[in-house]
Amino acid sequence: METLTRLYIKEIVSQHGVPISIFSDRDSHFTSRFWQSLQSAWGTQLDMSTAYHPKTDGQSERTIQTLEDMLRACVIDFGKGWERHLSLVEFSYNNSYHASIKEAPFEALYGRKCRSPIYWAKVGDVQLTGPEIIHETTERIVQI
Repeated sequence: METLTRLYIKEIVSQHGVPISIFSDRDSHFTSRFWQSLQSAWGTQLDMSTAYHPKTDGQSERTIQTLEDMLRACVIDFGKGWERHLSLVEFSYNNSYHASIKEAPFEALYGRKCRSPIYWAKVGDVQLTGPEIIHETTERIVQI
């Protein structure tokens, strides 16, 4: 539990602050006493959701559905070791246009477009030169 708490602080709290509320899927990982007590200790309101069921607001349900679809595609496309590409899924999601805010989340947060080797409107036109890891990363982002 201490390891999970430290990971939560490192990946969520340090980058985004303590959330006011979280819409959480009803997966057993998120319904555990640990998750509920952790959020309570932070003072975060925890609202449970069921995927594809409009018990919560529609925007949260749509976001959950989109993330599930992206993760499912990542597992199918990348197979074993798919978790190595989670940061690229996050990057892709945060730099994709969202109709609800009429821009990408990155733009909404920082007030500018993300500097990226990918031109999002015409992905196929991108040509890169440089280290192999840059090519591989770009190919994975395009695939995601």
